[in-house]
This record gives sequence, C-alpha cells and structure tokens, in this order.
Amino acid sequence: MIVGGMPQTVNAYVFAHDFEKVDRVKRDILELYRADIVKHAKGYEMKVAQIFDDIPSQLQKHDRKFRLAALKKEARFREYEDALFWLSDAMIANICYNSTAPSIGLKHNMERITLKCYMADTGLLISYAFDENSIVSEEIYKKLLFDKLEVNQGMIIEYIVAQMLAASGHKLYFYANASRSDASLRMEIDFLIGKRKITSRHNISPIEVKSDKNYTLSSLKKFKEKFGEQLYIAYVLHAGDYKEENDIVYLPLYMTPLL
Repeated sequence: MIVGGMPQTVNAYVFAHDFEKVDRVKRDILELYRADIVKHAKGYEMKVAQIFDDIPSQLQKHDRKFRLAALKKEARFREYEDALFWLSDAMIANICYNSTAPSIGLKHNMERITLKCYMADTGLLISYAFDENSIVSEEIYKKLLFDKLEVNQGMIIEYIVAQMLAASGHKLYFYANASRSDASLRMEIDFLIGKRKITSRHNISPIEVKSDKNYTLSSLKKFKEKFGEQLYIAYVLHAGDYKEENDIVYLPLYMTPLL
C-alpha cells in the first residue's frame, strides 16, 4: 500500500528496506510526471497540472468527488475534459465517472459532471499527500503501516481498489444520487462493474469498499431494493474474511483482482 507498484520504487524497497530512500525515488517519479505534463500536454498543461496537484485534497473529502469548482470558480467539464483525458491516457490517473443507471452500457448513462479522480499508483499518492517537509519520514511510514496515524484510511483503501480494478481491465464507474426530496433514493455505491457474459437481466455488480471492521450497508441495501432486476452479484470488499450473507458476497480486499 505505501510502497506502491512502480518498478523503481519496489526495487529500492527490496534492496534497502528504507522508507525514506523509497520516498526519494517516488518523488523523482512525481517530478518526472510534472515534467511530462509541461512537455506533452501542450495547450492545456496548466489545467492538467491543476488537476494533478489537487487530486489528494479532493479525494480526502467525505464523498471523494472531484470538484472542478475548486480549481476555478464556475469551471465547466468541457473546459477540463481534455486535461482529464490526458491524465487518464498517460496512466497517471484513473478517472471514475458517475453512471446514473446500473444497466448494460454503463458508459451510455455516464454523467460527466460528477467524477472521481484517483492517482494510478497508491505509493505515489502517499508521498504526494504527506509532503509537508518535502519527504515522508520513516516514522510516518511506520505509523501508516501499523495503522497508528490519524488519516482517512478509507480514501487510501478506495484508491487501492480503483487501482486493482483498472489493472484488471475494468472501466471505472460509481453510482451517486443526492436526492433531497426522497431519502430512499439517496445513496452512493463506490464502484459498478459489468458481467463478462451479457444476459437479458442481472448484469451489473455493485461494489462497496470498507476500510473499518464496523460498518453499515444502507446504500447497498437501498440500491439492491431499487435496481434488483438489473444486478448480478453485490460485493463488499473489506478487511475481513470471505462470506456470503443476505445475497451479498463479502471478499477480503486482496481478492479484488479476481472480480
């Protein structure tokens, strides 16, 4: 989780087992990313850099949604569409869009205004998010490792799941409905994935990601009740063991790539 998967970073950890050395390698990679943005994102490099610099702070929000208005007042998606595509195409970020209906062709129901923007490597995120002194100390890494640091762990775990789903070939979608008039419609599902073999019904799997051992599933239950005919298997990815209960499959986080 904290070393990440970049080959140079993994190599540095294997040979040195020194988190500060690992962090220096990750910072070199982040600087290369910034240089690539300036060099290759011609015409919209400023917008790409804005999004890139704002990824950690935006995802620390409760709902994890990326707000373009935080970059520029009254910003519109069309102004930043090319910049978001560039970050995704360069494999620097994983973009996750809100799909307004859990049916086959999630892309056809995609709401481009509401999105999440994940950094593609969790190790790089750690160096990027905890850079007050230009380097993440060994002490901070060890506190992260042993869960002794007051940090939004849910954000980090959601990043890891996004990374694993993207690496497995899934396009990233989530579902969000912020209805103010009807509480039964108010829900948010972390990820939606489609079944490989399409049938007439039951094609979409909702996925909820839980970092704590104690959690509720109110959104998932409402989602199943509203869209039952369209859903395949509902999954909860958590820190516990495998189990099946009330038509929900609970999987340990490391099994995500098997979905």
